[in-house]
Parts: sequence; C-alpha cells; structure tokens
Amino acid sequence: MKLGVLLYFLGGFLLFFSVALLLPLLIALWYHESIWWVFPVSAAVSASLGAILIFSIKSEEDLGYREGFAVVAFSWILAGAIGALPYILSGVLSPVDALFESVSGFTTTGSTVFEKLENLPRGLLFWRSLSQWLGGMGIIVLSLAILPFLGIGGAQLYQAEVPGLVKDRLTPRIQDTARILWSVYVLFTLVETLLLLLGGLSPYEAISHAFTTMATGGFSTRTASIGAFDSAYIDYVVTFFMFLAGTNFALHYRALKGDLKVYLQDEEFRFYFMVTLLATLLCLIFTLPKYGLISAFRYGTFQVVSIMTTTGYGTADYDAWPQILRLMMVILMCFGGMAGSTGGGVKQVRMLLFFRFIKIQFRKLLHPRAVETLKYQGERVPQEVIQSLFGFLALYLLIFLAASFIVCAQGVDLETGVSAVAATLNNIGPGLAKVGPTQNFAHLPDLSKLVLTFCMLAGRLELFPMMIILTRSYWKDVKGPNFRF
Repeated sequence: MKLGVLLYFLGGFLLFFSVALLLPLLIALWYHESIWWVFPVSAAVSASLGAILIFSIKSEEDLGYREGFAVVAFSWILAGAIGALPYILSGVLSPVDALFESVSGFTTTGSTVFEKLENLPRGLLFWRSLSQWLGGMGIIVLSLAILPFLGIGGAQLYQAEVPGLVKDRLTPRIQDTARILWSVYVLFTLVETLLLLLGGLSPYEAISHAFTTMATGGFSTRTASIGAFDSAYIDYVVTFFMFLAGTNFALHYRALKGDLKVYLQDEEFRFYFMVTLLATLLCLIFTLPKYGLISAFRYGTFQVVSIMTTTGYGTADYDAWPQILRLMMVILMCFGGMAGSTGGGVKQVRMLLFFRFIKIQFRKLLHPRAVETLKYQGERVPQEVIQSLFGFLALYLLIFLAASFIVCAQGVDLETGVSAVAATLNNIGPGLAKVGPTQNFAHLPDLSKLVLTFCMLAGRLELFPMMIILTRSYWKDVKGPNFRF
C-alpha cells in the first residue's frame, strides 16, 4: 500500500472538514453563546493538519482498492476525532464521551451521552445535527462531489463507503453520481425543513431536525425527541421523510425524472414496504388497548419506521410496550434501510436474498435433483455476490458476539449490553433497558463506550473497511510517502 496516497488524501479531507466546523459558529454567534470560539479553534486544528499533509507530501494519482479502504476508514476516524473537539473544548464532555458523541453523529447512529439537551448551547446542538447530515449521504461521497482532486480513484472510494451489495452508478463518472445523490439529498432536506416550519417549528429546530431525519440519525434538540412537540402533523411529516431516507436514493432520482413506477418495479423496495406494513400492523394490534386506534397507528407507524430506518427518534417509550413488540424492535434494528439509502443495519436486500436462499435450500431437501437459482430483479445473482452476502453476515455475527461479550464483561446487564451493541452496530441510537428510548449511554464504562464507538464505525462502513485495516497482511509491503522537502 502507498502510504503517501493515504496521507495526501487525508490532508485534502481535513482541509474540507475544517470548513464544516465554521457553520455552527454562525449559530453560536447568532445566539450570543460564550462557547463560540471552540468552532474556529477546532477548524484551525483540522486545517493545519490538512495543510501540513497536503504541502509536505507529493501527490500520487494511483489510488488502488487497498488505499481506497484506508482513505475511507481513516477519514471517518478523523472526522470523529476532530468532530469531538468542540465538545471537549467547551468542557461539556470528557474525551471518551466526546469521541462517542461525535462518532455517533457522523455515523448517524444517534446514541448519546447527554442527559438534558435543553441545557446545551445551541451551537453545539447544531453541530450534532450537522455532523449527522454530513455523514448521512457520506462524507467521502460529498468529497467526491465537490473536490476535483479526489476524482482519481473515486470508484474505489465510492465502493468502500456506499452501503449495499451492488452500487448504483447513475452516470459513468463517479463524481457525477455523487453530485446527483447529494442534490436529491439536499432537495429532500429543504422540502422537509419547509414542512416543519409550517408545523410551527422555529427555523433553528426545523433545519436541525430535517438534517437528522434525512440522515436517519435521530439527534434532536429536545431530550424527549420528536415527542416533545406533541404534534400529530410533525410526527407524520417526520415519518414520511424517514421512510424516504431509508429508500435507495437512486430510486428517488429516477422518480424525480418522471419514472414513478420505479418504486413498484424494485424488489427491494417492495420487500421494505411490506416489512414496514406488517410491523406497523403488529404494533397497532398490541398497542390498541393502550392508546386507542388513532394514537396507536400514529405511534406505531412512527416507531416502526424510526427503528427500521435506523433513525432512532422517539414519540413513545417502546421499551414499555409488550415483550413481543420489544423483540420485534430488535429484529427491525437488524433489517435496516435499503441499500443506497442513509439507513444502517444489515440492509433490506441482504435480508431478502438470505430468505430466498433459505427457501431454495428447503426446496432442494424435498427435490434433490432440482436445479434452483437465486434470482434478484429477474436475473441470476452472481456467485461472488452470494459469497459477499454470507461473508458479511458471518462477520456481522462475529463482531456482534465479540462486542456483546466485552460490554457485558464490564458489568453491564445482558439486556442493556446486547441491545447497546445492536443499536450501535446497526446505527440505530436507542436500545432497550438502561439504554432505551428514554435513557442514554452516559452510565456505561469507558471501555464499553470505546467498543460501541468501534461498532458504530464498523456498522456505518459495512464492516469490511474497518476490519481490513486491523489485519496484519493489509499493512505488508507499505511504501512510504514522497516528501516535497
């Protein structure tokens, strides 16, 4: 691997990242907050590190897949580390808690260590929301869209960051695909912001919640999340856009161009819609005695979409619902959104193919001589895709079990520990018990928080980029950088 390529690209990313840190500065100044200075200082740190790397290392245009994985993995790690500086400098969080909160933001997980959000400066709250919005569509995809020098090797970066078994390339050039995806993302964010404004939210809260809805992140400006507004209109608007955010953005682009049938023609979308519908009906049945028909539908629909799209907003305490619904919520955490969406989890297409594969195995038991083929969208699924599917599921299970063991070994009870790992590995946010929708992660030991931080990064990057850089063979034959001086 060429270390110079990695460092040069990271330098460019840090320069770009420093600009994002200046946006919450405007909010802090507008509200006359004393912590305004933490944002330019953090931006200066990021820009200085980026400038050192850019101007001291010669550019190398040959970016291979090994370098691509490293660029993506370390860019997200750096984003979490630099993004933690405002929390540390303002004195509201310890370094470990700040890293946890920052990574939770950029990976759009939504798990938090804050107990009372209303007591925090609005500049910091806006930074939480902005970090999720930047991470939602992908900070590397955004870099590809606006930084020309990242054009070389863009395919490798796109493959390493964008979730899903198959990457939708809407145009021959990766940079154009990245711009299209971000354009749709921005459009939906603007539309949701307008609708939330019509619902009575202030511009600050409307923008903040539109950011975290479209990113399926779930950070709110209120401790009680969306439930704090106590508005059916707000609930349904947010539910609709969470569902859109959990859908493949390539489908949205084609629909905006006039092909409205594209949703019904897509097998993954039909599966996604049916799982949502069935889970909502189950919630309606079991919460009907508690809420009544209208409220049961409102709360059930919201929580099902929120959990399955891995947003993590709350309007009701689902941890107090019947046990069957609590179990269903954990299952939905694993399903996640569609490939190519901002949602986390295993992804709907993987679950669909997995169920079809099991169905084929049952048929072969009954008819050993039958020739069965796994198909998707009417075409045979290549063997390498099937191998990738089961490789992902095996690695997912391994990380889940290992992380759960470490967290529970720290004295965390089984329900809290296992659900905390499920919530972070799937980028959900809240779990069950002591990390449920009305709780937070502040009480967990620091080692558990670091393990969960790794789970958030691994889950957001589809496991492999984070795991590959931890293998010894990956770092063999490393070629050092060429310095300018």
